[in-house]
Amino acid sequence: MNKIEHIGIAVKDIEGSKLVFEKLFGTEQYKVEEVASEGVKTSFFKMGPNKIELLEATREDSPIAKYIERKGEGIHHIAFEVDDIVKEIERLKGEGFIVLNETPKKGADNKLVAFLHPKSSNGVLVELCQEIKAQK
Repeated sequence: MNKIEHIGIAVKDIEGSKLVFEKLFGTEQYKVEEVASEGVKTSFFKMGPNKIELLEATREDSPIAKYIERKGEGIHHIAFEVDDIVKEIERLKGEGFIVLNETPKKGADNKLVAFLHPKSSNGVLVELCQEIKAQK
C-alpha cells in the first residue's frame, strides 16, 4: 500500500454537510459524483495531499443508507492507494483478510476499488483504490 488515499464520511445530507466541511477545511469541494451502482453521491475535498470523501445514500438499500441506519453519521472507511489492486487483493486474502470484492469495481474519482470486511481488520472498513489508467 502506498498511502492513505482518502477517508470516507457517511452523511445524511451531502449539501448541508458540504457547507459544514467547507467551513471546517477552509476550502470548497473539488468534485461531486454519483456512483449509481452503489447508490451513493460523493463530494470530495482536498487538503494538501489528503482527501476527504462525503458519502450520501441515493437509495434506501445502499450500503451507506444501511450504515447510517445502524451507526449514524461518521467515519465510514479509510482508503489506501495501491499500484496493482488485483495483486493486493490476492496478497491480503493470503494473509487471512476477508475481501468483500474478489473482482475490483469502478468507484468514484476514477478509481478501481475493493473492500475488506471490518471483521478482519479490527472493525475498520478498508478500501483499496487503484487509479484507472487512460487507454491508449
